[in-house]
Amino acid sequence: MSERLVLLGIGLAAVSGVPGLFLSRSAVMGQRVAALLVAAAALIGLAGLGVFWSVGPQEPLVLPWTMVGAEVSLAVDGLTAVFLAPTFMISLLGSIYGLGYWKQTDHPQNGCKLRLFYGLLTAGMALLVVARTSVLFLCGWEIMALSAYFLVATEDDRPDALEAGWLYLVATHFSTLCLMALFALMHAASGSWALTQLQAGSLTPALMQWVFVLALLGFGLKAGVMPLHIWLPNAHAMAPSHVSAIVSGVLIKMGVYGLLRVTSLLPNPPTAWGVILLVLGGTSGVLGMAFALGQRDLKRLLAYSSIENVGIIIMGLGLALMGRAQGRNDLIILGLGGCLLHVWNHSLFKSLLFLGAGSIIHAVHTREMDRMGGLAKQMPQTAICVLVGVAAICGLPPLNGFVSEFLIYTGLFRTLTNGVGPSLAGAAFAVPVLALIGALAAACFVRLYGIVFLGSARSETARMGHEAPRVMLVSMTALAILCGLLGLAPVLFVPLIGAGVSAWAPGVGNATGQLHELVPLGWLSTMGGVLITGMLLGGLVLWVQLRIHGSTSGATWGCGYAAPTSRMQYTSSSFTRMLVNLFGWALRPKTIRPRGLPLFPPPSEFRSDVGDTVLDEAVLPAFAWGAGAFSRLRVFQQGSVQAYLLYIFIALIALLLWR
Repeated sequence: MSERLVLLGIGLAAVSGVPGLFLSRSAVMGQRVAALLVAAAALIGLAGLGVFWSVGPQEPLVLPWTMVGAEVSLAVDGLTAVFLAPTFMISLLGSIYGLGYWKQTDHPQNGCKLRLFYGLLTAGMALLVVARTSVLFLCGWEIMALSAYFLVATEDDRPDALEAGWLYLVATHFSTLCLMALFALMHAASGSWALTQLQAGSLTPALMQWVFVLALLGFGLKAGVMPLHIWLPNAHAMAPSHVSAIVSGVLIKMGVYGLLRVTSLLPNPPTAWGVILLVLGGTSGVLGMAFALGQRDLKRLLAYSSIENVGIIIMGLGLALMGRAQGRNDLIILGLGGCLLHVWNHSLFKSLLFLGAGSIIHAVHTREMDRMGGLAKQMPQTAICVLVGVAAICGLPPLNGFVSEFLIYTGLFRTLTNGVGPSLAGAAFAVPVLALIGALAAACFVRLYGIVFLGSARSETARMGHEAPRVMLVSMTALAILCGLLGLAPVLFVPLIGAGVSAWAPGVGNATGQLHELVPLGWLSTMGGVLITGMLLGGLVLWVQLRIHGSTSGATWGCGYAAPTSRMQYTSSSFTRMLVNLFGWALRPKTIRPRGLPLFPPPSEFRSDVGDTVLDEAVLPAFAWGAGAFSRLRVFQQGSVQAYLLYIFIALIALLLWR
């Protein structure tokens, strides 16, 4: 029953944008119908998950398919449910948000296209998650990939949007090629296209390593693991903000799901796999946040912080793989529990932040943070919602980001206990790495919130800012409430995470009960309640003091200047210049500064730009060199049929000699 409901939700999402194609481009009816169908699809899909939680796993739903050697097999298990929930939830809230953010009357040229592919993106992601054959998985994967391309390039009249779309398209198809090779190897080992557990010995050690490498390349590229992240910053920045929310909150998690699903099917993973993932996760976390610190574009900053959070998720998976290789159930439960819970948490607070960024851009018409400032006065509700997201992404209690990181911290510390050998004790070095990630995140998002919402307006557009429409605030408020709920009552969600852990590693037994034993989740809820109570009491005392003594208004403290102006505030670059210079070896910032100024200097400029080092200094130069090298082969393209027949004849002779 749960599979049929989820399948119905997938179908409704897929066709949600079709009615709008037959209506006028200036009509709002198509937009409303699309939002209604997406909402119905999400609610039906979530109802299917409710049936799964109430009755447990059932037999897969198998439907006939004319493709030779394949069938349509769909199933919902604990791991599937963990990823389906944010897929439907973020899709629902994003479609509601889009009613105010991307109105059909304001975007008649691309509004219908956006809604068509928004529904197809939801359907593709949900399909690949429930697929139980590799062929069906790849079908869902390609629907997701192509839909995301058209969404990233929604504003196809802008060259930078088209460039971001093409970069994403090249990256995603390289990913697909790796997955085709991966599933071909698994088919050769099992003799079936079904995604089922492989028997020990069915893969040689060499093939096992190739399977892991292909999975890491194919799924890691989609997840944005460094240095495979090259498509992610531009795609997030150029897409409409509610599209960025679902791309960052859900789509990149499909890479994480793929890694989880494939590693769950492989027997006896070596400890080295966990070490590799732990290193890659730590690198992505630190450098992702370092690159975020160097960004002035609000959405590019959020994009790089997604790389950081994917790094934390991958660290949890690496810890779980190490535990599985060494037979440590506690490391499996804590590592994978933190990994899965952070998948949920990141989908909530990062979607909230992207929707908040959309509200800001909707009000001030720029993504440049240095042209903002003082927006808390004009946008108080947006400011509160973004503050919740900022605190959550920094891992501060009592919000949800703290709980998942606490699980991973606990697991990393436990590698030092119970007489563990050096191979696992070394994992404890990831603890200071995780702490460094948290410190950089705090610096980054204090900067974001201070530059955007506090101080005074830095431009006329910021002075004219206004609050977002109510329909946009509804989605942001819902996400903010969910961030607080997961942080204050994590006990409510432990059974769901435990089911996901049990689906990935059935041998751990009752993962939910063991998680309660390993982590004092009730104590976390109590601590969160105490913090909330303390903040409320502090607010009450402040309110009483203001009522008794009154208040006066005046200019913000101007550091001794007699007539301070908005130009005397910190800019986004100056706020984090020291940290950017600290990571200068990786960020390679490009700085423009005045030199040799005379006694009476003319107007001058200071500017610091941080691009993407991997893309700008490795990938693009390599492609340029390849284009130049292959252009020399054009000498063979003579336009002569006789010449082409000669090439074919030479190739046939070479093949005969080789055989």
